[in-house]
Amino acid sequence: MTAARDPAAALGRNIRLLREARGLTQRELAALASLPRATWTNLESGAGNPTLSVLLAVAAALQVTLDELVAPPRASARLLRATELSQRRRGEATIRKLLPDPLPGLDIERLELPPGAGFAGVPHTPGTREYLTCESGALELAVAGTKYRLGPGDVVVFRGDQNHGYRNPSRGVAIAFSAVVLAPGPP
Repeated sequence: MTAARDPAAALGRNIRLLREARGLTQRELAALASLPRATWTNLESGAGNPTLSVLLAVAAALQVTLDELVAPPRASARLLRATELSQRRRGEATIRKLLPDPLPGLDIERLELPPGAGFAGVPHTPGTREYLTCESGALELAVAGTKYRLGPGDVVVFRGDQNHGYRNPSRGVAIAFSAVVLAPGPP
């Protein structure tokens, strides 16, 4: 039976690929999942028949959903056109998601602001960090009353749980990237 038709083999392949993508050993991930290494080895070999609690522990250790663990194997690469990624408008600014699949605790977006355009950011969970980098043009970031002017290649790291806003003070289009690392919410 092929991995596409054998759920245990597909699960094993998915777990192994996810582990290898993170550069971790079986021993390290077994410890993160609070599972015996032998259990992890059985899962990766396709010989395991895990309980739901084991699958939840594995998913949590790999920081993926259960769906991603048990889904049929996917191609090793996937091309998405810009039009396939989620996009929204904030005033005159265009904000496009750069991650097609949700990653727990991480959001990366491309910001495009025409000359003079600006918008207010939404404060996130306390403890959230934001990284803003200007790719082209000029960008002004206001954080809790302080303004930072960014040119191409400049980066500002700030607490994303406070009031902040973005503005293009120049006469050309500004392109920037925002990476938001969300703090875990209350249990």
